[in-house]
Formats: sequence, C-alpha cells, structure tokens
Amino acid sequence: MSAGQPTSTTDSAYARRLQRLSTRGGLLRRLIDPQRPYRWNLRRLEPGYVLDVGCGIGRNLHHLDGYGVGVDHNEHCVAACVADGLAAYTTAEFARSRHAVDGRFDSLLLAHVIEHLTESDADELLATYLAFLRNDGRIIVITPQERGQASDPTHVQLIDPPAVRRIAERLNLHVDSIRSFPFPRVAGKWFTYNETVSVLRRGSGV
Repeated sequence: MSAGQPTSTTDSAYARRLQRLSTRGGLLRRLIDPQRPYRWNLRRLEPGYVLDVGCGIGRNLHHLDGYGVGVDHNEHCVAACVADGLAAYTTAEFARSRHAVDGRFDSLLLAHVIEHLTESDADELLATYLAFLRNDGRIIVITPQERGQASDPTHVQLIDPPAVRRIAERLNLHVDSIRSFPFPRVAGKWFTYNETVSVLRRGSGV
C-alpha cells in the first residue's frame, strides 16, 4: 500500500482522496469532461428519484442534477455533499430524516460501494435500504472491473456478473441487465474506469 493511501472508507483521508481525484487534471479535465459518458449512462437508465447509497462526495447526485438523496457512512463525504447544496446524510442521520419513508424512492443506486464489502455485509446493506424502494423499483449497482478493483486498497471483493447474480438470488431480486461500460468487458483488465453496470429489480413480492 502506498504511503498516504486511505485504509478505511470512513476516514477523512478517503474523502480527501475522492476530492483530489475529482479535480485532478485542472483545466484539461474541465475541457474534456471525462465524466460526460458516465453521466450520460446513468441518466439514460432514467432512475427517477434516487437514494444514492454510499454517495461519496456527490458525483452521481450531481449527474442527476440533485434529483435524489445521498447517504454515506463517511461524515466528511456527507459534509462535502451538503456544502455543494446536495441532500445527503450520514447513515444515522438518514434513519431520522424526513426522507426515510418506505417506498419513497424509484431507484437505489450503489455506485462503487459493494466492492468495499464482504458478501454478507453487501447483502445486509442492500437489505437495509430496500424498504425505502417502491415495490417495482430498481437497484442500480455499478462496480469496477479488474484494473479498477486493484486501484483502491479499500476494495474487498470483485463484483463481476456471477457475483451480481448471486446477490440477486440471495435477496430475491430480478436481474434486468448486466453490461460493461464504456468498453467491452475485456477492457476492464487494463482500463481503470471500465465498469460493470447492473440493474436489478425489486418485484412486487419482495
């Protein structure tokens, strides 16, 4: 592990790392806008009103023009979201908030979250927030592929398509789609920002 690398997703160093990565490149980054394809990909899923679980510093909430609520166990990340005018809470705050209403959200979004967890912890996290999803709502899970998995020392497990299907089976969810973005799956071995984008659905009987 490199010196200065965060060892936990709950500490201030992790929040600073996210902020540093989001601004790295300066003017060139603003001109190229590397988030453009990822923003487009999320919006084309038409997620509706979103509960962004593990929202980090709010990148995806910004992609959705703030149409949703973020929750994160890192108070420093939540503070960054709130400073940017986004609706976000720590885990404990969300449970007491006016947004914690059963069936309130059209979609749950977990973007670059469950790779930080063991299988049992990922199941528990999802199960905790399913109550806030409408009966026919969707769960959007975005995870890194091999090169991205190796880029962060806080990653615990690779969430590839078989792992997604196991999660769905354990939680009685339907798999709508599993796609690689922005490039085919093989690119994930060398391109850090290739992602697996999975859409699961909560059926009326779940």
